[in-house]
Amino acid sequence: MSSQTNTNQWTEVIESKHNLFSLNLKEVWRYKDLVYMLVKRDFITSFKQTILGPIWFFINPIFTTVMYVIVFGNVAGLSTDGAPKLAFYLAGVTLWNYFSSCLTGTSSVFRGNASIFGKVYFPRLVMPLSVVISNLMRFGVQFALFIAVVIYYYFAEGTIHPNIWILATPFLILLMAGFAMGMGMIFSALTTKYQDVNMLLGFGVSLFMYATPVIMPISAFPEKYRWIADLNPLTGIFECFKYGYLGVGDFTIGMLGYSTLFTIIVLAIGTVIFTKVEKSFMDTV
Repeated sequence: MSSQTNTNQWTEVIESKHNLFSLNLKEVWRYKDLVYMLVKRDFITSFKQTILGPIWFFINPIFTTVMYVIVFGNVAGLSTDGAPKLAFYLAGVTLWNYFSSCLTGTSSVFRGNASIFGKVYFPRLVMPLSVVISNLMRFGVQFALFIAVVIYYYFAEGTIHPNIWILATPFLILLMAGFAMGMGMIFSALTTKYQDVNMLLGFGVSLFMYATPVIMPISAFPEKYRWIADLNPLTGIFECFKYGYLGVGDFTIGMLGYSTLFTIIVLAIGTVIFTKVEKSFMDTV
C-alpha cells in the first residue's frame, strides 16, 4: 500500500516501452518553459557579437528581393501576374525564408543536440517545436516589412488589391510550419544513420524553391512542368498568400485543401518516425 502511494507521488515516470503513436502532448505542454528558454537562446545566439543585431532580419529579405527583381524581373523578364515586382518577390521570399529555416533547423535536431539528449531527459518533440517557434519570430519581423510594402503600393500607387483571403494568413503559416516540421523530423531521423542525407537536403531545398511559386507565379510555369507545381503542397499556400495580399494568382480552394491534407499526412508520418528513432538514436549518432 505504501509502495503504491509513493508511486503516485512522482510527477514524471520514464518508461522504456510506450505506444508508437503516443505523442505525450501533455508532457510536452508541461515543458513549455523549456521551449521558451530554447527560443530565447536561439534568438540571443543568432545575433551575439554582431554589430547590426536584429536588423539582419530586414537585410536578408531586402537584398534577396532586390536581387530577384533585377535578375528574374528585369533581366529574365519573368511574369509577376501584373503585381509590382518588389511586392511579388518579397512575398515569396518572406514565406520561403520561414519554410526553409524551419526545415533545415528541424532536420538537424538529433545530431545538433546529441550531447543534451544523452544527459538530460525531456520530451524530444520540444526541440523541433522550439525551432518552428524561434523562426516564427524572424518571420514576424520580415512579414512586418512585407506589410509596409503592401500598404505603400495599395495607398500610394493602387497597383495591388488585397482581399478577404488575407484572413487565412495564420492558417497558411500553420500549414508551412507543420509541413516543414514533418519533413524536418523525417530527415532528422534519417541523418542519425546516413550523414549524406544532410548534404542532400541542402541541395534539395535549393532545387525545391524553383518548383514552388517563389520567383514566378504558377501561371508562368511551362505547361509540361505544371504538374510539378500542382503536386507541390507549398503551391496552394504561396498562391493563396499572394492572392490575398496582392490580388493575383491562380488560387483555388482545392489547392489549399490539397496542401492541408498533405501537411497533415507528412506531419503525422514525421512525428511517428521521430518518436520511434528517439529511443535508439544515441546508439547510431
